[in-house]
Amino acid sequence: MTRALIAEDEPILAATLAKTLQGLWPELEIVATAPNGLAAVEQGLALRPDILFLDIRMPGQTGLEAAEELAERWEGPQPFPHIVFVTAFDDYAIEAFDRAAVDYVLKPVSAGRLGKTVERLRALADARSAPAAAVPGADALGELLGQLQALLPAAPATERLTTVRAAVGNLVRMIPVADVVFFQAVDKYVNVATADSEALIRVPLKDLLPQLDPDRFRQVSRSMVVNMACVTSAGRDDLGRVTLNLRGRPEKPRVSPVYAQLFRQM
Repeated sequence: MTRALIAEDEPILAATLAKTLQGLWPELEIVATAPNGLAAVEQGLALRPDILFLDIRMPGQTGLEAAEELAERWEGPQPFPHIVFVTAFDDYAIEAFDRAAVDYVLKPVSAGRLGKTVERLRALADARSAPAAAVPGADALGELLGQLQALLPAAPATERLTTVRAAVGNLVRMIPVADVVFFQAVDKYVNVATADSEALIRVPLKDLLPQLDPDRFRQVSRSMVVNMACVTSAGRDDLGRVTLNLRGRPEKPRVSPVYAQLFRQM
């Protein structure tokens, strides 16, 4: 039996989606309804559904962020779930979804459009159950999320950061950004690591990212951004997981499947 999880912060919309799905696909088992992205991640990891219906706009954690976290934390032989994003985007954005071959459900839920999505999902479920089926894993999510992120309103342009002010005891250090090997989120802080030192700053990583030069700094997981000039090599294990070697640092960060495509040529 194919199993699905719905993440939607509006209870009426979640119930409507579940009822419509049950009418179109009686054999589909809806294992849970999560009220936000954080709950979707935890329930997704616990229940291991075959399909996730994720609302893009949710408080606390968006559907895109939930999909990314799930991709990082998904382990074991079971294939990564098929994802259907729930959206209120306009027609222009919907065309972009179609060009990217991404399944979506437009709010308010239309039984006709949802029926097409169900047809696609049935075909995918049949392909997944076929002997020796080649099933894309969580690493296929990277390109998909990149395309979806492009549909969201762009963050306002900010001046590129050249120096980081970090408190170390009673001193304030001025760290040139060019010297930073990586930034890593640690609780409410970000660790600024150079080849020979570390310092904490109280700035969320998501607020720091727009200030960094994207040609130099790349996100490799939800919690880490690395200076590409400090990446000496990238290794790949038997499961295809990528690990980086960094100049001057002992850490060997693992690249999330979402960002692994950035290192395919290394």
